[in-house]
Amino acid sequence: MLNDPAPERSTGIRNYAIVSVLVFLLVGGYIGWVFYSRWEDNQVLEQKAQEKQRVQDKKTFEMMGGNKFAILGFYADTPTIDPGGRSDLCYSVSNAKSVRLEPQPEPVWPAFSHCVEVSPRKTTKYTFTAEDGEGHTKTATLEVRVR
Repeated sequence: MLNDPAPERSTGIRNYAIVSVLVFLLVGGYIGWVFYSRWEDNQVLEQKAQEKQRVQDKKTFEMMGGNKFAILGFYADTPTIDPGGRSDLCYSVSNAKSVRLEPQPEPVWPAFSHCVEVSPRKTTKYTFTAEDGEGHTKTATLEVRVR
């Protein structure tokens, strides 16, 4: 026993390395957990936002006429004008292939929202006609009065 070599003593560097690795693993685990929990929260928020957008898109689609063919609106912003005055005729259609405005002050086309300027010299009745791809037509009329 006297000739047995003395056991090696742990050095401070070895203990420091072990503690450093443990601290590194703990800090890394904590940071990973923070990132994962935030990612998970973001996923939930993103799903809620997507659902809200789907609901809004559906409402907008229905407001725009959905799948039905229709004249959603046809009006004059100023239905009575002074001589030499002007008014905007505005229209809105859904699922129309072509539209006509008679008398035609300027070219028109199918649109959810479009206005054309008119300056009639006398009281004029305007007829707006929309046609779908199957030959069905819808008509709306209005009158712009000149005082």
